[in-house]
Amino acid sequence: MTLSRPARAVPPGPPRSATPAMFRKLAGDRLGLMTTAARHYGDAVRLSIGPKALYFFNHPDHAKHVLADNSANYRKGIGLVHARRALGDGLLTSEGELWREQRKIIQPTFQHKRIAQQAGIVAAEGAKLVGRLRERTGGEPVDVLREMTGLTLGVLGHALLDADLTAFDAVGHSFEAVQDQAMFEMVSMSMVPMWVPLPKQLRFRQARRELQRIVDQLVAERTARPEGDDVLSRLIASTRREADPRVGRQRMRDELVTLLLAGHETTASTLGWTFHLLDRHPHVLERLRSEAIDVLGDRLPTYEDLHRLTYTTTVIQEAMRLYPPVWILPRRAREADEVGGYRVPAGADVLICPYTLHRHPDLWEEPERFDPDRFTADRSAGRQRYAYIPFGAGPRFCVGSNLGMLEATFVVAMVARELRLSTVPDHKVVPEPMLSLRVRGGLPMTVHPAV
Repeated sequence: MTLSRPARAVPPGPPRSATPAMFRKLAGDRLGLMTTAARHYGDAVRLSIGPKALYFFNHPDHAKHVLADNSANYRKGIGLVHARRALGDGLLTSEGELWREQRKIIQPTFQHKRIAQQAGIVAAEGAKLVGRLRERTGGEPVDVLREMTGLTLGVLGHALLDADLTAFDAVGHSFEAVQDQAMFEMVSMSMVPMWVPLPKQLRFRQARRELQRIVDQLVAERTARPEGDDVLSRLIASTRREADPRVGRQRMRDELVTLLLAGHETTASTLGWTFHLLDRHPHVLERLRSEAIDVLGDRLPTYEDLHRLTYTTTVIQEAMRLYPPVWILPRRAREADEVGGYRVPAGADVLICPYTLHRHPDLWEEPERFDPDRFTADRSAGRQRYAYIPFGAGPRFCVGSNLGMLEATFVVAMVARELRLSTVPDHKVVPEPMLSLRVRGGLPMTVHPAV
């Protein structure tokens, strides 16, 4: 653990001569970069990459200070700042008054009462997924990540936008191009002009046009019929208040693109990792399946079942500990600060990394082991609040976390009740840290009856 030090102390870290290696790690092994830094230098590390210094803090007290207690001093940092060229000023990347207004518009649609009303939609989409998978039993491998993306887009469309997103086949591919561009912006520090005809940038420009078309169609369809009180209706009403219609249209694009991306990507990734871990731990799968049968029988789940699927919930929590959907939280200090006894200069980039925090050996017993029981009430008692932050923390805590947990819990229980998914033996499952922590290259699995 980091000890208290004089406020002007500089965190330890690799020398500037290591910059070329650091750039390579930043481009190709971001998880390795963070894991190695924490292992070699402790809970506070200064990473010098060329002229830029990154301040990496890896303790619950640090996370609490940066994300919650002194959050007003920190705006979005490296990665998300550069992703703005790809995503615009949606809820994920916006700041200040614009962010507060956006949050105020969207937050009511994620209240517990409304989420409870959407449980039927989640269960229905889960049943469609089980039906599709059942048709593939004993056949060729299924890309489970693609299936989960289809599921989460279906839930997002019907629960939040009152629209059928399955009609837009290009959504998944477009968001892959957007994420690739966002990470390229981070690695290159936005020094490559957008007009440079690199293949990656050409794909992104095409994806941006496609997403604009999708957003325009969604808005046109909604304005042609009575509006409700879903997210899309709220966004349309808010952007109408813009004095300049062009600004309103741009805000609409940015906010919907961000909602579409954040609303499906994180939950799809969590589901993919969960099914991969269940395949590797058959005793956990059997226990989860027994709970699903005891609680649900052969019917669809309801909102009341959410609090009865206790073991299923711990399985998902443990999957998100090992593979948090939000793997890094970058911030930039507005003014000089002190974190863990170390001085953080004004303008410094600060990193809080849930991936390494969730594997901290001083916080978690056998941190690399998959053990859902570590989230039982008895074993969770006394755990530091900010040791586990899969949805972030503080004012910018993920607004869709409750819907995401409902979705993941229902789907895992429904699939495990009837089916067993097995990872293709020769396929190497590798985490890919993009805007979310997804599985690189998809997740091919074969489908089998549960018994």
